[in-house]
Amino acid sequence: MFNKAIPRRTFMKAGGSGLLALSLGPKFLVPEAKAQTSAEPKAEVGYTFCDGCNHVPFCGIQFQHQDGLITNVEPWQGYPATPICSKGYATMQRLYNPKRLKYPMKRTNPKGSSDPGFVRISWDEAYDSIIKQINRIKEQYGPHSVFFYAGDPKEPRAAIQRLAAVYGSVNYGCESSTTCRRSAMLAEFLTYGFGTMGNLPSEETKVMLVWGTNPAYSGQPHMCHGKLMDAKERGVKFIVVDPRITPTVSTLADIHLQVRPGTTAALAAGLMHVIFKENLEDKDFCANYIHGIEELKAYVADFDPKRVEKITDVPAQLIINAARLYASNAPGGLMTNAQATTHDLNACNNHRGLLMVPAVCGYIDVPGGITKPTNPLEGMAGPWANGPPKFSMRKQRLAWSEHRLDAKYYPVWAEKIWEIQGNHIVESINEGKLKAFLGWGLNLMIWPQSHEYMEAFDKLEFTMAVDYFYRPWTHSHVDVLLPAAMNYERLAPFAVFGRTLYARTPLKPQGECREDWRIALELGTRLGHGKTCFNGDPEAACNEILKMWNLTYDDLRKALPKGVTVPAKKPEAFEKHKKGVKFGTSTGKIEAVSEVLKKHGHPALPEYKETMPTSEEYPLILVSGSRIPYITHSKWRKDSPWLLELQTEPVLTLHPKDAANRGIKQGDKISLKTQWGQIEVVAKPTVLMKEGVVGMMHGWAKANINELIPRQFDPISGYPPFKDTPCQVVKA
Repeated sequence: MFNKAIPRRTFMKAGGSGLLALSLGPKFLVPEAKAQTSAEPKAEVGYTFCDGCNHVPFCGIQFQHQDGLITNVEPWQGYPATPICSKGYATMQRLYNPKRLKYPMKRTNPKGSSDPGFVRISWDEAYDSIIKQINRIKEQYGPHSVFFYAGDPKEPRAAIQRLAAVYGSVNYGCESSTTCRRSAMLAEFLTYGFGTMGNLPSEETKVMLVWGTNPAYSGQPHMCHGKLMDAKERGVKFIVVDPRITPTVSTLADIHLQVRPGTTAALAAGLMHVIFKENLEDKDFCANYIHGIEELKAYVADFDPKRVEKITDVPAQLIINAARLYASNAPGGLMTNAQATTHDLNACNNHRGLLMVPAVCGYIDVPGGITKPTNPLEGMAGPWANGPPKFSMRKQRLAWSEHRLDAKYYPVWAEKIWEIQGNHIVESINEGKLKAFLGWGLNLMIWPQSHEYMEAFDKLEFTMAVDYFYRPWTHSHVDVLLPAAMNYERLAPFAVFGRTLYARTPLKPQGECREDWRIALELGTRLGHGKTCFNGDPEAACNEILKMWNLTYDDLRKALPKGVTVPAKKPEAFEKHKKGVKFGTSTGKIEAVSEVLKKHGHPALPEYKETMPTSEEYPLILVSGSRIPYITHSKWRKDSPWLLELQTEPVLTLHPKDAANRGIKQGDKISLKTQWGQIEVVAKPTVLMKEGVVGMMHGWAKANINELIPRQFDPISGYPPFKDTPCQVVKA
């Protein structure tokens, strides 16, 4: 039964904190689901994961169901990522939203029409149309003229990569290789030789450097922020770098460095200046395991704290205090964000700068520091969301690297990252190199100057999209639209936490929806690769992966609600570099001087580059995309109306002084403008914002903040300045 004892108002109050304990009532459900609320059936128990935050946390949901209809949702007890937040509970309302897509559709009017004229078609007709078009394009232009894309959620990445490989295209990309995680990962590969966002503090950790991340909002509650609070109670000191006064700052920070956006490399250089000047570095580690250490010392010598204060707005004494606290309390840890430090025009080297701070202190691969796992799950070369390289047929695709669409724009990226950098798709289409696009969870508002991408997509000869709902800003530009099964209706993929794996127990999808893996594998089968694509069977595909660990999906299923742990082959070890294990860079050391960047003519040191300058006309700095705890960009705007009610309008946060100087009060309609665009939003003055900086969540179709961001890009990673664009705010 739905829990009617907890009213909607309780949901609304709890939503802001992100921690709930309720079951959703029958409002906004399809009639079949409403009918179940009047009975008292014996419910069965099922298990799945929430996809509310791009599916990275894999937060666990235990649900009850009767006759194929869910009657209750709650946290999955004993699961690594629990409890669930407001987004997790709202997935049930989204599941039974009568506006969700349930049938394949095709457009009947030409692209550019005000109405695409979508009509319902069968799956056979949809597949026949897709295969006919991409085979024609392959024959006429070659296989690399088709782009395969995994957006949000990240679940189908492995299956889509496999589809791209059997079709013969190297051009696979995802939202992470467009605007999210990959720029930071590129910096990590160039500097450390392995990807890392740092670690939660362990029992050995004495001090944490939390740079540009707010796990109180963006992390799973008990897994992240709760454990950070536990560490603080143990006496761990926290240095938090963020232009905002976030909940992470207010609850954890012993020192808060309220930095100007876009100046990460300068602040990092200032911290290292103090560390070297006061002989606080780990001399043995610097001498033996950092390539280019003397060049780094010479570079940061010019960044004395007073100069850095002028660049970053961080008081010189705070820089000195932070450097001393971090370098004098070994071991120190690090936590960074997927993209907060890389949404500017010096993205890669800004992030490389902050990575060098723990490196010069010797906090790499030590207990309590930044660890490099001894026993990563066999067959995985990175996070589970990226897919196992062998199953994803990555080696086959990389053999065609000469046909990458991004190589001429970003050669460093093309050398180090297997996915295509997607920000120059406009140029690829206009130059006739890209003719078709197959996208799962595609959102054209993800790009700066979104309208240019929409116009470019209208020029493609064929576009397919898979999604939960019809989203006009994207789907009015596609030819075929397929209905995706939701998180309660999917078997693939299973969840991975370290070396422990968890299954899910899907229900029959609503209407004719199909899960993402099935769609990708069925397309591959129709291309003539039935054996390679398991004849469209997601469980058979999962079993192909699981056999690496001598498991089957049925093994995981039988273990529920527990997971299955793959035993490690050897004990965890630290300081592996002292035992002859090299770092994964070109020199085998941590690289302060990147040989790859040098080879391609970029600054080899993590140099500071001036940010986009403010002016009298545009005196403020716009930071877009900051997380809020109860909603995730555009996919939740109308899918779950209760969440929408938590924030009904696009809101811009700004410092009270900036508001007062403009005669702006709480709730006022205001115009936010840059030299590239203008939108109308609602004002929210708050002391939590740094003076001179304004912030707004992205994803509002009626106020698309990405239309205000220029198509200018970091020359190394290709990332745009989402968090460093000059702007002005005036009363509307």
